Amino acid sequence: MIKKQFRRTRRHLLSMRKWKLRLAFWSSATLIGLAAAAFAMFSNHADHFYHSLYKESPWLALTLTPVGLALIAYITKRFFPGTEGSGIPQAVAALSIKEKHLRARVLSIRIAIGKIFLTTAGLMCGASIGREGPTVHIGAAIMYSFRHAFPIRGQHAFRAMILAGGAAGISAAFNTPLAGIIFAIEEMSRSYEHRTSGTLLIAVVISGLTALIILGNYTYFGSTDVSLPDATAWLAVLICGVAGGLLGGSFSTLLIFGQRRILPLLTSQPVLLAFGCGLLLSFIGWLSDGQTYGTGYEEAKLLVTGSVASEDINTAFPFLKLLATTISYWSGIPGGIFAPSLAVGAGMGADFAHWIPVVPLSAWAILGMAGYFTGVVQTPITALVIIMEMTNNPSMLLPIMATALIANVISRQICTKPIYQTLAESFIENLYRTEADKKAKT
Repeated sequence: MIKKQFRRTRRHLLSMRKWKLRLAFWSSATLIGLAAAAFAMFSNHADHFYHSLYKESPWLALTLTPVGLALIAYITKRFFPGTEGSGIPQAVAALSIKEKHLRARVLSIRIAIGKIFLTTAGLMCGASIGREGPTVHIGAAIMYSFRHAFPIRGQHAFRAMILAGGAAGISAAFNTPLAGIIFAIEEMSRSYEHRTSGTLLIAVVISGLTALIILGNYTYFGSTDVSLPDATAWLAVLICGVAGGLLGGSFSTLLIFGQRRILPLLTSQPVLLAFGCGLLLSFIGWLSDGQTYGTGYEEAKLLVTGSVASEDINTAFPFLKLLATTISYWSGIPGGIFAPSLAVGAGMGADFAHWIPVVPLSAWAILGMAGYFTGVVQTPITALVIIMEMTNNPSMLLPIMATALIANVISRQICTKPIYQTLAESFIENLYRTEADKKAKT
């Protein structure tokens, strides 16, 4: 028995076929890490470019937004169809699409390149978008594009590749390896598949290490040692949980409802729609003195680390940022809602610091992020892990967990179905409808 097992293990280790499979998989995971790191650098420079332009020449920046969004919409429609929006709905949809030619439209190297280029361009024009969701799409697209190098067959094998690519993407984007795995299980697959677990782990480790080598060892929002000072401060957990669930659930409902209503215009007049959305973004940016432009990362980091005084906080920021993110998504350009949602949540929590100053501003911001982010995506475990890894603060574990659970319950009363699942179903319907129309014309 032992000899048989030894021979089987030796054959497995020496098999050329197995080594080709390993090399192809390791190469794709490494490429995901490289792409995520490059995307992070490009998007950061683009974000800084627009904010610098706004400070130096506000009117030029205000003009750039509508014109830039219109141009991005044209390029998206003409050259990169399938890159619109966050990218997570597309990756989720690809898990259910069985037709190979339709799945290839959603996940390809062309899609990955377009997602990086167009999301960066959107940030350069001041859109309220993030790179983290698109990185999930990019990771899934790169991993799936290596399918010809993998001697695999079957729907399960393709699902494993897509999940591994998405997990690797979110891990490399945030430098949060655990969050990548949890997100793939909790959000993308909505189930745990034992045969997929090893694939997820290896992809996350390789892509994460690759991004780490390029970007260096960092924590997304830095480190904070803030904690809730006493039992009465736990009132902040209840407030942020309820408020985050209400506001996050309302945002998801607004995004889904608006997406359905403007779909005909998005199909027939994408450039005009993007130009109109750009005008609205310019107006909102002017009202907020430029704070609503871009990812919102800098604003959120200042609140999380307590680098700003509570009296200097613009109480309207979270609501204006929410509105700017909604309009950016409705414009149809590529871009995610992860980073802007974290900024909205941090701003929401900071607003409460005026009323209950006994709780530190940083704690309010962290709990606000947990509540609002969970309210939007309805994945409390992902929210817990991702915020813990981004802030490197284990003392806030229980408060974040309680806030996320409360927000999840409240959000589900408003938005009965998770946003990414709903958008994925809409994407599949539109994809099959478009395919049927093409067949009817021919």
